[in-house]
Amino acid sequence: MYNQDLKKHNFHILIIDDDQKIRHLLKKFLENNGLRVSDVENTDQAKKIMGSLIFDLLVIDIMMPGQNGLDFLKEIRQTNSIPSLMLTAMSNPEDRLDGLEYGADDYMTKPFEPRELLLRIQNILKRITKNSKNFEKQKNTKFGPFSFNQKSLNLYKNNIPVHLTTSEQKLLNCFCKSPNTAFSRDDINNSLGGNMETRSIDVAIARIRRKIEVDKRYPIYLQTVRGIGWMLQTHEEENDD
Repeated sequence: MYNQDLKKHNFHILIIDDDQKIRHLLKKFLENNGLRVSDVENTDQAKKIMGSLIFDLLVIDIMMPGQNGLDFLKEIRQTNSIPSLMLTAMSNPEDRLDGLEYGADDYMTKPFEPRELLLRIQNILKRITKNSKNFEKQKNTKFGPFSFNQKSLNLYKNNIPVHLTTSEQKLLNCFCKSPNTAFSRDDINNSLGGNMETRSIDVAIARIRRKIEVDKRYPIYLQTVRGIGWMLQTHEEENDD
């Protein structure tokens, strides 16, 4: 039941499960249906591979040695809104509610039919694809793999949301309204209506750099302009509306 539509979008799924047999069966089944699939056996490996690869969806087992799937989801939700589907052998409704409260998009109880899992994955991916298309229609500033939506104040990396605090959103919006333009602390403060203190600006700059720069010590996007302040360098001649 090869799915041409999934192949067209080149979606990449990460399976996190300590059961090697389940991982390999799911990987083969999903790949046969047009998805790219990577798999790891614990959350430590997941964090490592997510540091170098971008995934469209996570399939996470809850009961694993070491950090369990719920705690892992709760941790990554602090900075990452990647869609996730939880797997568990526990049928207690409270476990399902915990997963949804921590930010899971869907939930399946083992044992399950692989075809049902595929359908649930398809539904999640269709939703994020639709949201991505709607996002592209709105005004946004692009730099590297990032896009900042000036209407929603949301930051995306390869169309995957990156968590920003309210102050980080407002500050990044200042730079995105006039990219490749240097801003002093006074410029920023005036733009924000005097609602951000000098120290708060410095802290927010540092936090944003941790989220968008490969090495915050040598920023290529949110750069320091000597004698003035900072500017967002898009490395593009103009931005798309």
